[in-house]
Amino acid sequence: MASEFSGCVGDESCVCHVPIFRDLKQSEVVLLDAAVQSRHYRKGEFIFQEGEQSDSLYIIHQGVVKIYKLSDEGKEHILRFLFAGDFGGQLALFKEDIQYTNAEAVEDAVVCRIYRQDLKTILKHNPEMAYRFLQAMSDRLRDADEWTGSLSLLDADRRIAKVLLNFGTRGGPNPGSHKLPVAKKDLAALLGIAPETLSRKLAYFDEQGWISLSGKKGVEIKNVNALQEIAKGMPN
Repeated sequence: MASEFSGCVGDESCVCHVPIFRDLKQSEVVLLDAAVQSRHYRKGEFIFQEGEQSDSLYIIHQGVVKIYKLSDEGKEHILRFLFAGDFGGQLALFKEDIQYTNAEAVEDAVVCRIYRQDLKTILKHNPEMAYRFLQAMSDRLRDADEWTGSLSLLDADRRIAKVLLNFGTRGGPNPGSHKLPVAKKDLAALLGIAPETLSRKLAYFDEQGWISLSGKKGVEIKNVNALQEIAKGMPN
């Protein structure tokens, strides 16, 4: 069972690790901390589910969370993964609505929550913070559009290269050498390809010396330039 929400304060504050709350005054950090609650989730537990009331901003403090929808046949359509410092549920800040996606921990995670009314009150009295929040929202929309374009326009090699480069900087403390933060079946679902195709492509990348595979999830990026060229569609 997930633990109950509790106050999130001090050096381990969620807000200290989120770009939209960066460079806050100490008084502002204290104000936000008072509104933040944190909760531990075990792998496989839901942070929220489709159809539930949407009334909070969720900040990933530790771990990885997948955001997805279910088809009528029950098949997962993964929209994105959230890492430490990422946030979700932001649309709840603008109107009362229901969740249209599911958020599930893919490994043990700590997620912080700020209720809509609490955050709106804080942003109302801090225009600079509100502006940064709108900037972050704009970046999220841009990234979503870019990824949608990637799925519809790029071949499998380019999609894989892009996501490996992204996970290489965000999936672990040591850039370039890390474990895939998600299962290969989830990664394949995000990329819109079959798990068998993903395994075959990763093996090919390994043979070319662009990456090095170890175990089920270990990946070391050996040639960043090669992956960057692949992601851009340049021949190798």
